[in-house]
Amino acid sequence: MSKKTLVISGATKGIGRATAYKFAKEGINVAFTYNTNEEIANEMVKDLEEQFGIKARAYPFNILEPEKFKELFLLIDEDFETVDYFISNAMIYGRAVVGGYGKFMRLKPRGLNNIYTATVNAFVCGAQQAAKRMQKQGTGGAIVSLSSTGNLVYIENYAGHGTNKAAIETMVKYAATELGEFGIRVNAVSGGPIDTDALKAFTNYEEVKQKTCELSALNRIGQPEDLASACYFLCTSEASWITSQTLIVDGGTTFR
Repeated sequence: MSKKTLVISGATKGIGRATAYKFAKEGINVAFTYNTNEEIANEMVKDLEEQFGIKARAYPFNILEPEKFKELFLLIDEDFETVDYFISNAMIYGRAVVGGYGKFMRLKPRGLNNIYTATVNAFVCGAQQAAKRMQKQGTGGAIVSLSSTGNLVYIENYAGHGTNKAAIETMVKYAATELGEFGIRVNAVSGGPIDTDALKAFTNYEEVKQKTCELSALNRIGQPEDLASACYFLCTSEASWITSQTLIVDGGTTFR
């Protein structure tokens, strides 16, 4: 897999950052997006290249404008010879999800629409651009979307996100079915609660963390590296007959 290229959205923190480092450690070039913090993104590029001897580039991108994935990939074409793996990871929280994060009776169209745009539309637009390049290269590829077990079990205030995660897992199945003839595999990685800044933004973060540790058969909350390893596995030849699936990485929390 060395000298191939991963494109991942939202990689300056949390799961995205852990995933970028996991792939770089294996000798894979990394093209990643960031939202606003250019300084952190540039520091990460330098660190990835110095640590692992790969090529890394960072691109500013607003995940609420998924139609601009076309322009983004044209920039990536200038910096990298191929696109072999695409991971749809970026998500929104904070002000953008007002009306989408809360109990059912408080949900509002604007917040819900923003979550859908950043989750489902972003996956579709990004995966389309990646698949076009994989198809043209004729060597196949792997596409992965991050998901969440919040569409399988009840999580307080998570209705807006949980329903969109269910949608993304269905979209993955459609993409996998139609792209399989080109040797392109499409899967999702569904995580239980992972200890990231996005989770810390939840008003009941401490409660969620404690409850996750209690429910987990392994007595701990998930870490970004847990999902990064799952994403990497699905892109390797070890997973060459796995497509249209959702790999659940939850520490056993959804069974209890």
